[in-house]
Amino acid sequence: KEFQLGKPVRRARLYATARGVYELYINGNRVGNDVLAPGWTDYDRRIQYQTYDVTPLLAEGQNALGAVLGDGWFAGFVGFDPKHRGAHYGARPQLLAQLNVEYEDGTTESLATEGSWRCSTGPILFSDLLMGESYDARREMPGWAEPGFDDSQWYGVEAEEIEDTNLVAQPDEGIRVTEELEAKTVTEPESGRYVFDLGRNMVGWVRLKVEGEAGTKVTLRHAEALKPEGTIYTENLRSARQTDTYILKGEGEEVYEPRFTFHGFRYVEVTGYPGEPQPDAITGRVVHSATPPSGSFECSSSLVNKLQENIVWGQRGNFLSVPTDCPQRDERLGWTADIQVFAPTASFLFNAAGFLTNWLSDLAVAQQKDGSVPFVIP
Repeated sequence: KEFQLGKPVRRARLYATARGVYELYINGNRVGNDVLAPGWTDYDRRIQYQTYDVTPLLAEGQNALGAVLGDGWFAGFVGFDPKHRGAHYGARPQLLAQLNVEYEDGTTESLATEGSWRCSTGPILFSDLLMGESYDARREMPGWAEPGFDDSQWYGVEAEEIEDTNLVAQPDEGIRVTEELEAKTVTEPESGRYVFDLGRNMVGWVRLKVEGEAGTKVTLRHAEALKPEGTIYTENLRSARQTDTYILKGEGEEVYEPRFTFHGFRYVEVTGYPGEPQPDAITGRVVHSATPPSGSFECSSSLVNKLQENIVWGQRGNFLSVPTDCPQRDERLGWTADIQVFAPTASFLFNAAGFLTNWLSDLAVAQQKDGSVPFVIP
């Protein structure tokens, strides 16, 4: 959506949410550093929104506001043994956003999502939290979120009234990339099948660096363990594919990382890579709800210290919008008993007040008349 700002801007706030997951751009610049926003809530009862100070991104004159939408928890596979995409909430993602501008002279203006927006599919061919993402760099559209972009081949949008949707401000820190892990080793257990070892079990995705001819397809499969012969072990994933694919555009070194998926893994199998990849071709991007560290523990036993380190990484990997039971197979659900047992430890290690406040709000709205709650929340 392009729009005109006729006067110098004093301050501007952008409020946004989605049924699904989203990224926002103003004049080609990424808004904020959240990933997988707005997170997972009981969409029928409450949807949280994010607030961003976008004052530095706006300019007097012509501006453009853009968003990339993915299925996420709303319209993708959710829960163990999934049968249908969108079976739990809805069939397709939706965006809701409002830009409030205050000019230097004290006047204000508001721009909200409505029926005049334009939309298109792009290089993301498929994206799902459990299954992975497929990206064709040849379909990229440079400048798509900047003023003056030619959207004549794009489509109109369908606008719906939000009616009585309960919008709530996000109480926690949101989901972010918090750390990077370098590959420790690269092996080739089978010809053309390279296995990168990131040295520890992590949750998130990887950044791929590659150079080759246009149309070359590189496949990334993620796993927590190896078989004796050195290939990846994926039987524990059940129906979750945890597979990302990238199709090169053929313009020198290309860098790719997915937007709307996450994986639990230590090992990454790379096939289709042009040439022999070096260890820096893959970088792990650690992703979780960014609860600030608040406590630590260390003792004279290296074994206990390793256990403590594993607990910290287990929490980081399973505090991803909701407190999940696992981050890799086709489940990843907010089991109520798991967090009930773990909450004291979680609150010692990290400041989880905002995170747990958000999740307990969903527990409250899901409570039955007899006081019972479902096994999983949402």
